[in-house]
Amino acid sequence: MSKAHMFTQSVRSHVIASISIALAMAFVSPARADTHFLAPQTKIRVTVVQWIPSKGEYQQWGPISGEFTVSSVGTISLPLLGTISVTDTDDAGLATRIGEQLKDKAGLINAPSATVEILEYPPIYVVGSVTAPGEYKFRPGMTVLQALALGGGRYRGTTEGGDKGQIGMLGDLQTFREDILRTLARIARLQAESASAKEISFPVELTSSAADSSAQEVMAQEQIVFETRNNELKRQLDSLDELRNLFVSEIDILQKKTETLDNRIKLVSDELAGVRSLVERGIATVSRRSELELAVSNLQSNRLDEITATMRARQNLSEATRNALSLRDKHQTQVSVELQEAQANLERIKIKEDVIKKILVVSDAPLLGKRATENTVEPVLTFTIVRQIAEEAKEIAASEQTSLLPRDVVKVAISEPLKKQSSSTLMSRATQ
Repeated sequence: MSKAHMFTQSVRSHVIASISIALAMAFVSPARADTHFLAPQTKIRVTVVQWIPSKGEYQQWGPISGEFTVSSVGTISLPLLGTISVTDTDDAGLATRIGEQLKDKAGLINAPSATVEILEYPPIYVVGSVTAPGEYKFRPGMTVLQALALGGGRYRGTTEGGDKGQIGMLGDLQTFREDILRTLARIARLQAESASAKEISFPVELTSSAADSSAQEVMAQEQIVFETRNNELKRQLDSLDELRNLFVSEIDILQKKTETLDNRIKLVSDELAGVRSLVERGIATVSRRSELELAVSNLQSNRLDEITATMRARQNLSEATRNALSLRDKHQTQVSVELQEAQANLERIKIKEDVIKKILVVSDAPLLGKRATENTVEPVLTFTIVRQIAEEAKEIAASEQTSLLPRDVVKVAISEPLKKQSSSTLMSRATQ
């Protein structure tokens, strides 16, 4: 067999192998899953509050609020409501379901406001050709590459000069970069809330053309939070405005009733003055005078009642106004505290990122390619996700950018590497 023929066969094999890997990766979309159903072992916090318009404040339902863990059969047990299945819903859906069930259970006109916060997701598992296989904590948006970093990278023999510490630091470095983007987006959102702006002004680190898709996703998430919090504040302020308008209308009606009573008192008083003159001359009876005096007394008493009611309505109006101002102040205080915490957290993350960068530079890591030669190649890693779908474990081919779900098992395998060849060698072989 000629060398040219052998070369042609080698190139064909390489192409077939590349196509096979690409087809395998196509089975799993690298897109992120923003919504996760509440899987078993998920720890959540349930908070239920109800808006009391007459008091201008929220009242918390203490007995049903608290922390709960999804059972192995996909249920949670709540006080008053009993066992609720959560296998087919996410945190938002569960919050809506709790509010509706409480409405029906307690016979309320409006459902109370329920929120469900995910405290801890079920773990993921990394097995196969990794340095440190085992169980690891899941974070939303986690990819196969990040799971590989948590597992210490691919397994390396003693002759390969691998350093699992450096691989772990590279994984941490990528995590810090993502945390910086998220924190920058959060700071921009809090600054917009503090300034009562209509939209968020994101920094150039997120809006530049060099920003990846994760930056776009982070901005979209913060935009949703921004709109949700603004709408919630607006609803509360609108409720207080409606209450204030009711008190204003009540005051107006009471004032008109007082004016009417004043007119009637004047008329009856004038009539009483005439009757008194007639009584003195013996034309009118004393009983008629007494009746008019009693009528004047009753009208004056009614007038005092209307004045008292007006003063009470003015007091309620003042209280509703104070509640509106207090609500704005509390919102601004909360935003300021969160903004300070986010800015401090950003500084901490940047310091950690800078430390890892300096360590990697000083260590002169072989991961950066210093010891790599022209003919040295890294093995090809293949990834498989074992995922529980409809009570059945299914294996799915994956790539480094494939997003993970809680309870996923990531299997890492090392394929036979393709040997590198210089372009001059390939050209010489092709001409032979």
